[in-house]
This record gives sequence, C-alpha cells and structure tokens, in this order.
Amino acid sequence: MLPPPVRHHCTQGPGPVRRGWVRALLVLGLAWALLVPTARAQGVELSMLRTTRSDGELALEFAVRINLPRAVDDALRRGVPIYFVAEATLLRHRWYWRDERVARVARSWRIAYQPLTNSWRVGLGGLNQTFATLAESLNAASSSSGWKVAELSQLDPDKNYSIEFSYRLDTSQLPGPMQFGLTGLGGQSDWAVGVSRTLPVELK
Repeated sequence: MLPPPVRHHCTQGPGPVRRGWVRALLVLGLAWALLVPTARAQGVELSMLRTTRSDGELALEFAVRINLPRAVDDALRRGVPIYFVAEATLLRHRWYWRDERVARVARSWRIAYQPLTNSWRVGLGGLNQTFATLAESLNAASSSSGWKVAELSQLDPDKNYSIEFSYRLDTSQLPGPMQFGLTGLGGQSDWAVGVSRTLPVELK
C-alpha cells in the first residue's frame, strides 16, 4: 500500500510577478510625489482678494502670483503675445431660484516681448508700459485695486451677495493657428493657467 502524499506548505514570499507589481507601484508613487510640487508651482496662486466700499461704490482688490509653464514661457519669448483676464460677477442669492447676476466686470492684460529692445510690454486698455524683465511685466499684470464692481445704491443691505472671481490665461486671444495647435505646443493642460474663488460680500 502506497504512503499518503506529503503536503508541503509554501513558506516563500510573493512570487516574482507580484513582487514586480509592488516595485512598479512604489516607483509610480515616488514619481507622483516628485511631480506634484512642480504641477502646483505652475499656474496662478491667489494671494489676496477682498472688497472695499468708498464713494458709493463696491470695489474689488486682488493680487496673484504667476508661475508660467514652460510652454507658455517659450511661446512668449518667441514673440507670441499672451493675455490674462480677470472677471468678477456680483450675485444676489435667491433661495427659490438660481442666484441673480447684479453686475459683471472684466479687464484684460496683454503681455508681449519686444526682441528689438529686449524688453516686455504690458497693455491694459489704452495704457501701455515697458519693463526690463518678464518678472516685472507679470507683476504689473497680476493685481488691481479700486476696481469698481457696482454702485452701492444697486444693493440691498438686507440681502446676501457674493462675488465669483476668476483670473486666467485667455487662450481664445492667441493667434488662430496656435488655438488649433495647442497640443503641439506642450499640451492643452500647460495652457490651463488660472484660479477662481467665491467671495462673500459684507454690506453691514
């Protein structure tokens, strides 16, 4: 009579395939940890946003810090102008329906490199200023104070209001061929530079 089969208990660790997956996940996790700080550093950071009331007006003040992605920086230095747009929408809250838009304002800055003079020009409305460096030109286009949003007489102090604010790189004002070829210029995500915030309005 044959002896019963001997049962062996596996005491080895995970097989090579499983160990390979574990190593791959660790590598991906490390790569993600290294990439996240860079991604956060590219774009717009809102450092100040507030409302003021004076001379019968509700005004807005803001300041941002801009860190251009490489694709946008390269395009600028090749002579392609870029535009930053700030928008503020004043809303009155309504419990029975969507909020009512009371006012909406916007302003746009144009930044362009001047290769003949190795300088940078910033345009806001009909005003143009020249700067020696890109950092100075970005700083000039990154803040505003006393920006009128609405007349205080338009507002009911017994109602609740808020401002939807946004500041972004406006790709719709790029030259036509570039709008269709953003993928070839580093990817659409590289040009999605902006920030938005909702700000309650205090009237009392």
